Amino acid sequence: MSGERMAGGTDAKRLRTSAQGLRRDTGSEQAPAQLTVVEVFGRLLGPRRNHLMGVLLLGVCGVALSVAGPVFLGKATDQVFAGMLSQRFPPGSTRREMLEELRANGDTTMLAIVNRVDVVPGQGIDFSRVTHYLVIALVLYAVAAVLLLLQGRLITTMAQRVVTELREQVEDKLAHLPLRYFDGRPRGEVISRVTNDIGAIAIGLELAQPVTAAMTVAGSLLMMFYISPLLTLVLVVTVPVLLLLSGRLARRSQVQAAERMTRTGLLFAHVEEQYTGHRTTWLFGRQDEDDASFVEHNDALYESSVGAVLISGMIRPLSMFVTSLNYVLIAVIGVLLVTSGGISLGGVQAFLQYSAQFNRPIGQIGEIIQRTQAGVASSRRVFDLLDEPEQPADPARPTRLETVCGHVEFRYVSFRYRPDTPVLENLSLTVHPGQTVAVVGPTGAGKTTLVNLLLRFYEPDSGRITLDGADIAGMNRAELRARIGMVLQDVWLFDGTIADNIAYGNPDAAFDEIVEAARAAHVDTFVRALPEGYHTVLGDDDVISAGEKQLITVARAFLARPAILVLDEATSAVDTRTEAHIQKAMHTLRAGRTSFVIAHRLSTIRDADLILVMESGRVVEQGDHETLMRTAGPYARMYAAQFGTPESGGAEEPYGDAAATAKG
Repeated sequence: MSGERMAGGTDAKRLRTSAQGLRRDTGSEQAPAQLTVVEVFGRLLGPRRNHLMGVLLLGVCGVALSVAGPVFLGKATDQVFAGMLSQRFPPGSTRREMLEELRANGDTTMLAIVNRVDVVPGQGIDFSRVTHYLVIALVLYAVAAVLLLLQGRLITTMAQRVVTELREQVEDKLAHLPLRYFDGRPRGEVISRVTNDIGAIAIGLELAQPVTAAMTVAGSLLMMFYISPLLTLVLVVTVPVLLLLSGRLARRSQVQAAERMTRTGLLFAHVEEQYTGHRTTWLFGRQDEDDASFVEHNDALYESSVGAVLISGMIRPLSMFVTSLNYVLIAVIGVLLVTSGGISLGGVQAFLQYSAQFNRPIGQIGEIIQRTQAGVASSRRVFDLLDEPEQPADPARPTRLETVCGHVEFRYVSFRYRPDTPVLENLSLTVHPGQTVAVVGPTGAGKTTLVNLLLRFYEPDSGRITLDGADIAGMNRAELRARIGMVLQDVWLFDGTIADNIAYGNPDAAFDEIVEAARAAHVDTFVRALPEGYHTVLGDDDVISAGEKQLITVARAFLARPAILVLDEATSAVDTRTEAHIQKAMHTLRAGRTSFVIAHRLSTIRDADLILVMESGRVVEQGDHETLMRTAGPYARMYAAQFGTPESGGAEEPYGDAAATAKG
C-alpha cells in the first residue's frame, strides 16, 4: 500500500523547510544535522512574518503597560508614607520650617527621607491621590492583561496552524517518497515522526511565554536603571554568570533532547511491531525475549529522558538561588539608600517589583529551554524526513494511452536494491496482449522486483519497460497504476465495511456491481452468513478468516476491471478446495487481460501461456508447462520436487542457489 499512496503529481504546495545536508542512508539511524534554534524557528515561522509582527506589537504594548504599573504603585506608597510623616509636624507650618527643624535637631536620617517625598506638615494621608494612583495602576494592569491574552491567543493559533500545515506537508511528502524509503525503516519510527515529533514541535512553538519573558526582562531592566543605577548594577552583576552556566547546560540539554526523540521513535517502532505481530510472538514463545527487548528500549529512553530533564532542571535551582541572593542584596542596600536619601521608599518597593518581574523569567529559563530544545530536536527529525529525495517527478507532458491492450516488454532491464547486490541483470522479456505469464523461481530471484518495476514502485537502473510501445517512464504513475490491478500475498484491508473494501479500487461502483464481483470471487457465500452482511465492519476483531480476507482482495481486483492483472501468491492463504474455485474465478478474471502470476504453487500456473523461470535476476528458462516439462530443466526439477514425481528421486534441490540478499 505504500506504493499506492504515492500516486499523483509533485506540484502540491509543500513547506520547504528542508535543511541542507540532511540526508539519511536507507536503514541507518543517524543524528540529524545540528540546526540552530534560530534556523529552526526561522524555517517554521518565516512564512508568517505578519503574525509575528502582531505578536511582537501586542507583546511590546502589554509589557510596557505592565512595566508602568509599579511606578504608580510606588507613587501610592510614597503618598501614604508622606502622609504618615506629615502627622509628626504641626498643621500650618511650611515645608521649609519642617526641614529647618529637622536640621536643627540633627536628625539627618529623617531629613534625607523627607527630602525624597512630598510631605505637607499636618496634612495626613491624601487618600484621593492614593486612590488616583491605584486606579491608574489597576487600569494599566487590566489593559496589559488583555493585550497579553490576545498575544497568547494569536501565537497559539499561529503555532497550531503551522503544525497543522506541517502535518499536511509531511503527509504529502510521504505520498511522494519512493518505496525504498519505507522498505528501509520500521513503520513505527516513521509514525513517531508524524505524531510524537510534530506534537513536540507544537509545544515548542508556544512562544508566548519566552517572547513575553524577554520583553519583560528588557522593560524591567530599563525601569530599574531609571529608578536606581546602583541597585540595577547589584542585580545584573550575577546575571552573566547565570546566563553562561545556563547556556552550557542548554547545549547539553539539546543533545539529550535529540537523543530522547530518537529513542522515542525506536521504542514506538518496537511497540508497533510487537503489537502487529503478537500472534507470532505467542506462537514461538518469544514473549520473554520481546519483553527483554522492550525493557532495553525503554531503559534507553529512560536514560536519555532523565538526562535531558536533569540537565535542564539544574537551571531552575541555580536561577532561584541567584534570584534569592539578588532579592536580599536589593532589600539591604535599598534600606541603606532610603535612610541616606538616595531613593524613596516607594522607589524601593517599585524596584523590588521590577526585580521580581526581571527574575521570574530567569527562574523559568529551565522550563523554556526544555520545551524549546524538545521542539528543536523534533523539528530536526521532521526536517530530515522532508529533506528525503522524492521519487522522480512525472513528466510535464506524460504519455497517455486511451486504451491499453496489454503488450508489455522489458528491454535489457537491470536493477539493484544495493550497489553490490544485483537483482535483475539485462532482463529482456516480451508479453503479448491477453497472455498469462507465470513467474517462478527461488526466493530472491527477482520475481516481485519485476512487478515492482512494472508498477514503477522502483525505477530501473538501466533499460526500458514499455506498455503498448510507450515507455512507462514517460507516463503518469497514477494513470499507469490505474490500469494495473494487483492481488498481493500480504492482505491489506482497512477498517470499514466489506462493501467499502471491495469497492476500494472502484469507489463509484453500484452495490449490484460489488455483489457481482463478490460472487465471482466466491466471497458472497460467507458474507451472506454474517449478521451485517456486506455492511460488516472489518477491524481487529477477526470476524473473518485470513483466507476470506484474501478472497475480498480478489473481489476488489474483479471490480477494478484492470487492463493488466498481477497476482502475487494470491491464493497462498486459502485451502485447496477454495483454491480450485479461485483458479476458476481467476481464469474468468484473466480473460482478455495480460496477467502476471507470481507463484510457488506450480499447480496454480499449469495453464499459463508463458512460464518464466528466474534465478539470480535472470530468466533461465521459459515456455509453457508441457514444453518445460519435456526439456527436463530447472522447472521440471522444481515440479518433480514439489509433487514428488519420480524425476525428483527425493534428492533434487527445488530452488537452486537463491540470491538470499536480494529482494524477490
